[in-house]
Amino acid sequence: MKTDPAKDQAELLRLRQGDDRALDRIMARWERPLFAFAWRYLQNAADASELVTETFVRLHQQRVRLRADTNLSAWLFTTLGNLCHNLHRWRRRHAALSLDAPVGDGEGEALIEGNSRLVASDPAPDDAMEQAEDLAALASAIGHLPHDLRVTLLLHYYDQLPYREVGEIIGCSERGVETRLYRARQQLKLELAARRPAHAGRCGRGECLL
Repeated sequence: MKTDPAKDQAELLRLRQGDDRALDRIMARWERPLFAFAWRYLQNAADASELVTETFVRLHQQRVRLRADTNLSAWLFTTLGNLCHNLHRWRRRHAALSLDAPVGDGEGEALIEGNSRLVASDPAPDDAMEQAEDLAALASAIGHLPHDLRVTLLLHYYDQLPYREVGEIIGCSERGVETRLYRARQQLKLELAARRPAHAGRCGRGECLL
């Protein structure tokens, strides 16, 4: 999404000065991109919604402690990314909860379909089924990436943030972002090749994946 740092800083200043309506405006601007990020990370709409809400709660709680020049988008995505990572790790430690449970709503699926370059306009029925399988395989492969690679990939390819802004969020240089994206693509190719060799043959260099 297109960011507007000046507008974000102005709203953050108003929030720090006690204007709670500024929080409503921040939420209206950032709720959907944050939800999209969390959904792609967790593959669960209820969890994504809950963690986005928690992110805004923390913003309100910490509003006075934040510096006036805080990069709001970086703060929001960093906070949400950490929350997603913590929940994912908790689930992995509790085997009774399945990480592969279906989402069960159309909103999350539409978010992936709207951002993936695998989706063509008006595909034939056979192609549409194949594309749906590709999307499911891709989403699962992304879910198996390490936290740092997953966040970097989602922010750049799906949220369309440039290297500089991704670097501010994950705390590394633009060159570091480029390196992480390369590693993420390589791991995705290996994961997809193991799952479905034919798919890997079509996407061997990653053009149709990201």
